[in-house]
Amino acid sequence: MKRPLIALILVTTILLSACGAAAPTASPVDRQTIAGGAPVEAPAATMAPLAQAPAPAEKSADSYNSAGSAVPPIQQDRLVIQNADLALVVKDPKAKMDQMGQMAKTMGGFVVSMNLYQTTTQNGTQVPEGTIVIRVPADHMEDALNQIKGDVVDIQNETRSGQDVTQEYVDLNSRLKNLEAAEAQLTKIMQDATKTEDVLNVFNQLVATREQIELIKGQMQYYEQSAAYSAISARLIAEETIKPLQVGGWKPQGVVRDAIQSLINFLQDFVDFLIWAIIYYLPKLILIGLVIALPIWLVYIVVRAVRRRTKKDKTPPAAPTEPPAEP
Repeated sequence: MKRPLIALILVTTILLSACGAAAPTASPVDRQTIAGGAPVEAPAATMAPLAQAPAPAEKSADSYNSAGSAVPPIQQDRLVIQNADLALVVKDPKAKMDQMGQMAKTMGGFVVSMNLYQTTTQNGTQVPEGTIVIRVPADHMEDALNQIKGDVVDIQNETRSGQDVTQEYVDLNSRLKNLEAAEAQLTKIMQDATKTEDVLNVFNQLVATREQIELIKGQMQYYEQSAAYSAISARLIAEETIKPLQVGGWKPQGVVRDAIQSLINFLQDFVDFLIWAIIYYLPKLILIGLVIALPIWLVYIVVRAVRRRTKKDKTPPAAPTEPPAEP
């Protein structure tokens, strides 16, 4: 009884190690990066209904015909995460933000985040500006974008992005099945174990296996919800912010813009020159100076020492001084 039990524990340990080593470096379970670089928390399951996961292709006993040749597996539906990032000029950012939130709820989606703040125009006026992130069902994304862009003053930027996570999802599903099989085997081993030490060892492996199962289920749920609900991130800019400054029919914004652009170009060139001078030219000049100056200095030291020695050899000895005659 003892030897078969130890053998089963060793086999299960090797299986768990193989499952752990095959873990891909997937993105975090509870966070997503939308287009434009803003991190968005993964929505909780209570905020929106969970989309049905596409059934991954499996190889079973029916996958082989009577002749023994393999039958092509069922085509795996693509799992694509679609996002959109907009920068819109609107008449009233607050009203537009409320409109987008209500539209998302009507379509069966939800609001992820909203932020309304004040900004200053060129003439010093305080105007509202805001950002909003919503999620709508993927099949309603085009309709949502058309409604959002329908009554805006200007569209400064529109970015669409898509991420195909089908392969990652299929890999996670395969790992999940292997871990669930290992969990069932470990449970059976623990039920058959008689020694306390064996029970504790199997229990620790069972806890680690269940932890990996929960992590994989969370990642799969994240992929499912991200593909089922597309994220739309919008920056809402007040119309007053982009209105040109006009004084008596003269619009100085062009001159100011050109002057600022010229100043920026000069500062960029000046900073580039300083970087090159400090990092490239200065060390190069110091190195060249050392290479040239060091031999010259050594020659000068040698020549000076030789001249001093020669001058000392040519100097005649001083005549002895006679004592003064006695009176």
